[in-house]
Amino acid sequence: MKEYLVFRLYGPMASWGQPAVGGDRPTAMHPSRSAILGLLGAALGIKRDNDIALSGLQQSICIAVKQCVPGSLLRDYHTSQVPSHNNRVVHRTRKSELNVDKLNTVLSSRDYRCDGLWTIVISLTDKASVNLIKLRDALKKPVYTLSLGRKSCPLAAPLQPLIVQVANLKSALDTDFPALMHSHKEDALWLGFKGRVTYFWEGDKAEFDDVRVLTTHPWDEPVHRERWQFKQRQMHQLSLEESNYVPI
Repeated sequence: MKEYLVFRLYGPMASWGQPAVGGDRPTAMHPSRSAILGLLGAALGIKRDNDIALSGLQQSICIAVKQCVPGSLLRDYHTSQVPSHNNRVVHRTRKSELNVDKLNTVLSSRDYRCDGLWTIVISLTDKASVNLIKLRDALKKPVYTLSLGRKSCPLAAPLQPLIVQVANLKSALDTDFPALMHSHKEDALWLGFKGRVTYFWEGDKAEFDDVRVLTTHPWDEPVHRERWQFKQRQMHQLSLEESNYVPI
């Protein structure tokens, strides 16, 4: 038996950042490692410039995700005014940019997942400097306001964090939570759940004994928060039919 911290994430909008090129800000279908670390850091009250505390948290935990509903994609377009490029001028603030006589208008985009639902599982590493009880209590009473990837994406349901002792990671990921609405059937109708879920986890590939397990290398391991630098990590994933799903 092993101990895990389990909680769920739901909101009308979420944004799980991926590598951005130019003005486009895409989103993954499921919470990234950097997003979950940011959420836990906010709950604990760790500031972005506290490299020691952030590094300690990062080295303390392994993250797994069960994607129950990925949500539908929403693209929001923005227009912004920026000065022309000038090698002789460095703008260190937004105010400095706007003080230029001539400004250009550029188009950028922000992607979001709408009405997505995910179960998150946290386990501790051998280098852990925090414990699951502290993380659970912080999620119940967070120091800073929690969000789903962006400050404009608030939570729309309680996290309901709990510590479970189960035989394996899949059992922890399959932890049942109360319905968001009146019943799980109503949830499925409302969210468009089709009975197929996807598991994402790091660490031992053999956590799921299935030849269909895929291994990917997303760029979501933080290197420097203030500089927005990330590196690749190894992640495994597997899509399965939900065992207790009854077609509606």
